Amino acid sequence: MKQPILLLCCIVCSFISFAQYSADTGTLVEKTQKVIDAATIIKIENLGVNVNSDLAELRPTVSADGNLLFFICENHPANTKYNSVPNSQDIWFSERDENGKWSNAVHLGYPLNTMQYNAVYWISPDNNKILIRGAFRQGAFMGKGVSLCTLEENGNWSEPEMLLIKNYQKYDLGRQSGATMIHNGRVLLLYMTPEKGGVNNDIFVCFLNSDGTWTEPKSLGKKINLPDYDEMTPYMAADGESLYFSSNRPGGLGDNDIYMSKRLDDTWQKWSDPVNLGSPINTNTWDAFFTLDAGGEYAYLTSSENTYGESDIVRVKLLEKEKPNPVVLVTGNVYNQKTKQPLSAQLIYETLPDGTLAGNGASNAIDGSFKIVLPYDKNYSIRATADHFFAISENLNLDSLIKAGYKEIHKDLYLAPIEIGQVVRLNNVFFDFDKWDLRPESFIELNRVVQLMNENPSIEIEMSAHTDSKGSDDYNFKLSDERARSVREYILSKGIAASRIISQGYGETKPVAENDTDENRQLNRRVEFKILKD
Repeated sequence: MKQPILLLCCIVCSFISFAQYSADTGTLVEKTQKVIDAATIIKIENLGVNVNSDLAELRPTVSADGNLLFFICENHPANTKYNSVPNSQDIWFSERDENGKWSNAVHLGYPLNTMQYNAVYWISPDNNKILIRGAFRQGAFMGKGVSLCTLEENGNWSEPEMLLIKNYQKYDLGRQSGATMIHNGRVLLLYMTPEKGGVNNDIFVCFLNSDGTWTEPKSLGKKINLPDYDEMTPYMAADGESLYFSSNRPGGLGDNDIYMSKRLDDTWQKWSDPVNLGSPINTNTWDAFFTLDAGGEYAYLTSSENTYGESDIVRVKLLEKEKPNPVVLVTGNVYNQKTKQPLSAQLIYETLPDGTLAGNGASNAIDGSFKIVLPYDKNYSIRATADHFFAISENLNLDSLIKAGYKEIHKDLYLAPIEIGQVVRLNNVFFDFDKWDLRPESFIELNRVVQLMNENPSIEIEMSAHTDSKGSDDYNFKLSDERARSVREYILSKGIAASRIISQGYGETKPVAENDTDENRQLNRRVEFKILKD
């Protein structure tokens, strides 16, 4: 809703509507600006005619990297149920190129668009999984619920498969419902009407069980779900703490408005007071379907102001106070260490030294590419997993990094085939400077070696340690030999027979890089094992 102009000394609050020529699309793109002060302008940017049409575009869902957008187009002639259902809603998508231009929107066919009302609720950070509307089993529609689709090796989406949520039917009793997932793939947010015949939604949380099912929905509590008001379309930012949702609670600018709240602990019951994001994000009409990329700089939403049709997909640059906490987007590829060929694998990332599972993902079936989102202030072990391979894990210590804002880091992952002669580097084994006592962060990594030997009882290995060229030859040999011995003793303490593992320190005699830079010297300081017998 447009506010009156205020002139208070140097503070100005006004709105400017104008048309600007878009070189990308060759059209006029309407924009609305709100001037907060002399240095801050909030822009509403229409994504243009490649995405928007003279019909209603709704419910944007953007990928973590900001380059893939799913949305609904209503009543389009290409929609699956266009001829049989009024106001049919199907899923469309567009991709953004390196110049920031969105491609012509493409209609998704079977198996994603099957009912009269279809939608994508969430995209995994690696773009390999999507959460969609409706419960499906082997492609057959089963009723209300949510389902997961996976990108297959041929580039097509798998048939959707419903999430098994305990007692879901007890809560989804109204006309509207929806969902989103946290980027770690282990927490699900739902909005549903828990009263039969009711019209107000509440927001619930479910957690992934070890068997792949989901816990019973649990309300986010009274601070989020006000009695007798409508709370819906939740979106949890990449930081896992900043919640954005739509509500018609008192204090809004019109009908439903977008609010922001911060999760205060791991119970998902304690939240900061929700704050209305104000105009121009909120208007005097119904506002919902708010989503962000991992960078958290731009929000994507539906707008009915200055549009090509009934509603359009737009984006808005957020003020600092409206942004989530910064995160790191880790990209890379999974490779076979021996052949250097890409691999399809599952991804696991854990926090150190406690070994708590922080999230999971998957590499692309075609090229082995992956993306994961990691919040700051933690030390992570990251690895890929696949049958008949041992994962070479990587360490990413974000606890030691200064929060300088959103970052993107490229880090490839390797899987070593389990065969005689294979050498496997253990990147998450740590010692203090000039010492050989294992630090607690090392135990998660070494327990995987123990598991390998338990699962393959005929395997015998040599555990070795290496140094860079700093220090004397004798010093480096002794340090590396003691470190290799410490690792062996830990593995023996877990019940592995002494005859199956030997240890050896090689000092600086087997470098893998020149000792000419800090980075190369770090590569040479390593612990690894070699399979002697399988």
